[in-house]
Amino acid sequence: MSNLRLINETSFSSVASATITDIFSADFDVYKITVTDYDAGGGSSNLSYRFVNSSGSVIATDYDYASAIIRSYGADGESKSTSGTYIDAISYDDTLQKGNGSVAYVFNPFSSTSYTFSLWQNSSPSTVGTVGRKGIGVLHQLNSITGINFLRDGSATFSLNSVKVYGLRVDS
Repeated sequence: MSNLRLINETSFSSVASATITDIFSADFDVYKITVTDYDAGGGSSNLSYRFVNSSGSVIATDYDYASAIIRSYGADGESKSTSGTYIDAISYDDTLQKGNGSVAYVFNPFSSTSYTFSLWQNSSPSTVGTVGRKGIGVLHQLNSITGINFLRDGSATFSLNSVKVYGLRVDS
């Protein structure tokens, strides 16, 4: 039996925000999320994410995150916040609009007695070279989390070719 169980697979086309509900449950403590071919709608933009509580509300406060930006061109960088309204940069797209991929792991989202943590990494081609990120984030609230919400920097719409959510079985 596989240690990964596919829970949800979906795509989004030309949306301002993308929410997937009812994916986190008491069945798993660790989840894997893959995002492929994020299209920022013609501009350059990061794809970020927030969590959705058991009431179906998107949580827009109390996030901490930090990520290393690794570029094949120019200087590396970082992005961080200790009072964010989302977790920044699960993916990136500029005008190429293809070929990017991301993987994130979410820990203990359904538990209302611990914070929800995540870590991610991604790679994206750009017009000046490849850029990657590796990061970690936490939601500083004791909520039962059941979903995830994706949003982009700015006000334009975006598309996601594929978002897959897996439950990860951990053998003791």
